[in-house]
Amino acid sequence: MEAAVLTPILCLGGAVLLGLLVFLLTGIRIVPEYRRLVVFNLGRCLGPRGPGLKYIIPFIETAVTVDLREQVREIPHQTSITKDNAPISIDFLWFYKVLNPTDSVLQVGNFELAAQGMATTTLRAVIGGIPLDDVLSEREHINTVLRTRLDEVTERWGVKVTNVEIREIIPPREVQEAMNRQMSAERIRRAVVTESTGTREAAINVAEGDKQANILKAEGEKQAAILRAQGEREAQLLRAEGFAAALDRIFTIAKGIDQKTMTLQYFETLKSIGLSPSTKYIFPMEFTSMLETFVKGK
Repeated sequence: MEAAVLTPILCLGGAVLLGLLVFLLTGIRIVPEYRRLVVFNLGRCLGPRGPGLKYIIPFIETAVTVDLREQVREIPHQTSITKDNAPISIDFLWFYKVLNPTDSVLQVGNFELAAQGMATTTLRAVIGGIPLDDVLSEREHINTVLRTRLDEVTERWGVKVTNVEIREIIPPREVQEAMNRQMSAERIRRAVVTESTGTREAAINVAEGDKQANILKAEGEKQAAILRAQGEREAQLLRAEGFAAALDRIFTIAKGIDQKTMTLQYFETLKSIGLSPSTKYIFPMEFTSMLETFVKGK
């Protein structure tokens, strides 16, 4: 009878102990390095806990897990109106990191949803103050403005917006067609400029080549003229020296010629003159001597 009574009691006690053990084990939490637990004790915030092995009292304490790693979220295509009233579709990525786990839980109910809505409205506000041409050409500026404005809002939530990157900008079809025509015109202009530059450089090279050729030709002609002048001068000097030597030789020989030889040479000259068919008047040397005497006597 006693054994029959003790058995249910022991079973009940074992069940209670087992339930108590399970109850105690459910409060054990292993928190990784990149996470924190924001603990609440009967609704009162006790602050973050972790990393490592932590214990949460069941039914008395509750915990909210916060990831401290940098996160990236996508903002899908949003149609915005630029300053010059052009509709444009933009999507972008934004990166954030939780710096204060407690504020990220206490200051906002759904951080990601709130941040996404804030990013959408901020994007429309930023694009609304920029002309279409600047939206297409100043992507980095828009990224910086978006990041700054988002960070100003999320700072009170204990979150830091680290970066914003516009992924795609889709302008209206008319603008795309105009941009394509502009790109084609720009390519044609560059091709024409490149061709004209090549033609100009080729003409300059040809002109430089002609210039160098003319310079070399002039130098050659100059050297040739100098050489010809030097040769002519040397030839004249040689002729003059030869003529002087001949005169000296004639003068030397003439000193030894007597009157008879001169007379014979005179007659030979008269004979050569008489052979010519033209009309001639010949006066002997004696006649000239007579005239000289007559002139002196007068």
